[in-house]
Amino acid sequence: MQKYDLISEVMFSDSRSQGPGGQNVNKVNTRIELRFNIPESRLLTQEQKDLLLNKLSGRITKDGVLILSSQSERSQIRNKKMVIDKFNILITNSLQKKKPRIKTKPGKSAIEKRLEEKKIVGRKKEYRKKLF
Repeated sequence: MQKYDLISEVMFSDSRSQGPGGQNVNKVNTRIELRFNIPESRLLTQEQKDLLLNKLSGRITKDGVLILSSQSERSQIRNKKMVIDKFNILITNSLQKKKPRIKTKPGKSAIEKRLEEKKIVGRKKEYRKKLF
């Protein structure tokens, strides 16, 4: 699993969270939002940008900006760490190429087993028939 160091191209913003914390929620900006502009990235190749834009099409804006946020923790620092981890996992998984499937034929034992099961089902149906 290759790790991409794209944090230098990421912008963070904070806002008030909806998570746990009582009155702390009303006065401290603990929600962290991460924004990554895919088309303007200088660290990614054009092929990687196209791959990310295709795979993450449901998570990006019309301008190609990926937005992730975290508000589950009461601390801004922990939320920032969580959103960075989420970002790294998402980018790494999206940039992995899908292994092409190799078509195979069923083995000899699998064919024999299928035919034997068909014979058993056929016998069952044969016993259900009326004799006269």
